[in-house]
Amino acid sequence: MSDLRARIRSLSGELQGYDDPRDAATLLALLRLLYRVGREDLPLGRLFEGHVDAIQIVMRYGTKAQRARLMDAVRAGAALGVWNADLPGDPLSMADGRLNGGKSFASGAGLLSHALVTIERDGGRQLLLLDLAAQPPMIDRDVWRVVGMQRSETHVVHWNNVPVEAEALIGSPGDYIREPWFSGGALRFAAVQAGGVARLVDEVRDHLVAAGRAGDPHQAGRLARLHALAEDAAAAVRRAADGWFGDETARLPLVAAARAAVYAAGSEALGLAQEAVGVQALFLRHPLATTITDLSMYLRQPNPDGQRMLVGAAVAAGILRASL
Repeated sequence: MSDLRARIRSLSGELQGYDDPRDAATLLALLRLLYRVGREDLPLGRLFEGHVDAIQIVMRYGTKAQRARLMDAVRAGAALGVWNADLPGDPLSMADGRLNGGKSFASGAGLLSHALVTIERDGGRQLLLLDLAAQPPMIDRDVWRVVGMQRSETHVVHWNNVPVEAEALIGSPGDYIREPWFSGGALRFAAVQAGGVARLVDEVRDHLVAAGRAGDPHQAGRLARLHALAEDAAAAVRRAADGWFGDETARLPLVAAARAAVYAAGSEALGLAQEAVGVQALFLRHPLATTITDLSMYLRQPNPDGQRMLVGAAVAAGILRASL
């Protein structure tokens, strides 16, 4: 068992439950756990967030028997993920009980024990829960040649005429993109990213203190701004969590606002970190080199412009209003 999979197993024991959070306190506890994991290790945070996502999806849409099997598997150390991105030109499909085709951006390939995958069917995207020991894919590791998030093991996977039992089907076609959970789930990875911003601040502080440069007025100013950015990112996630169980029309705009705030804070913090530390931050052995490249890549989630548009429309409609 890899170190990352062992950590996912350990972190699963800290979950307050496997179902969707039922109140603001439970949701905030989950987001704080994800924030802490992101502060510890961003690739681990990426994988653990996908693990939580997969568990919640099965608990939300699975049958009683499927939910029971899932809970047993997680307690036994299973590590799950969600693989949705179709392989261009060869999307995953199922015919006559057999899987063919592939997925791109399959995080945790070769590390996870189970994967929730999607296929296109009449009525929408259909979820299948695959036991990767019984239905192992072929893994193409040549695509994932990146400067950040290498340890997330995000590869191309492919199945060729692999049999799948009907009990692998989770829920109904269209369930995967059902709202508010599909878009609202982005709050989980925003919490991981916010933890990554906090890690960046921690490492800049540690470097400057060790170098005896924290008292320099310019560096003190950078540390102050970095702290403010980390607080901005965390506060946006907290606001979205607080509002999730309030006005339903504000749920997704608040999540979009959190995503936009974390993206903005992280982007500025990356520049400040490199200004503060200088060329040393680009040496491979320096802790900041990994954090800078991991955070730079993980912040690039799909459609940031669309998130800002959603926030702007909610402000124009009076759904979102600044308050203290």
